[in-house]
Amino acid sequence: MLQKIDKKKKLFIYFFFLLLLTTFNNLSLSNSEYLKLKINQIKVSGLNSKNNIQISEEFNKLLHQKNIFFINKNYFIKILEKNNLIHSFKVKKIYPNSIEVKVKKTELLAITNYNKNKFFIGSNGKLINFESSSENLPYVFGKIKIENFIKFTKIITKSKFNFEEISELYFFPSGRWDIKNKKGILIKLPETNLLKALNLAHQITTNEIFKNDKVIDLRIYNHVISTNE
Repeated sequence: MLQKIDKKKKLFIYFFFLLLLTTFNNLSLSNSEYLKLKINQIKVSGLNSKNNIQISEEFNKLLHQKNIFFINKNYFIKILEKNNLIHSFKVKKIYPNSIEVKVKKTELLAITNYNKNKFFIGSNGKLINFESSSENLPYVFGKIKIENFIKFTKIITKSKFNFEEISELYFFPSGRWDIKNKKGILIKLPETNLLKALNLAHQITTNEIFKNDKVIDLRIYNHVISTNE
């Protein structure tokens, strides 16, 4: 019995010394020059030079002269997620003292009005401050929920109808959409079966028989009403 107690005491003593040595070793490493590597460069790419620099400067306020080994992703998420231009990002530590941030810009899908101001609608589901743009984007009318608009654009993408052919989109409180193509043809869509309706709209608008029509009404199931006014 005494032998077993002695063995337990010895194991306890060995464990204590091991823990003590490990603690001193960690303290030594923490104070070593190797772990005092400070970040002196943060490179951001993926947006225009103005936005890249702005984000880099924000990082520098938080991260400059911090130890590269102890920086975690939360530092980056806080800054990058509040930038509506960003769709996704990757962060890479480049030892000994720099960080590379590669961002993917969100796709600008359309323009809309919100609180009497113009905004871009991004594919990330966010409103982006409007700036003059050479991109020929459709205009969205109505009080939309961005997530509903994104859902609608995904249905358009699945259809034979080309989103780039659209010049205007109209959203109604009932949840229904109308679209106008760049030929000036207004297409009135039903509330349901949108994919089927969009494929039919594509078929009609590319048919010579309907080339003079200005309104294609598909709101009534299995009915097509077209007018040239």
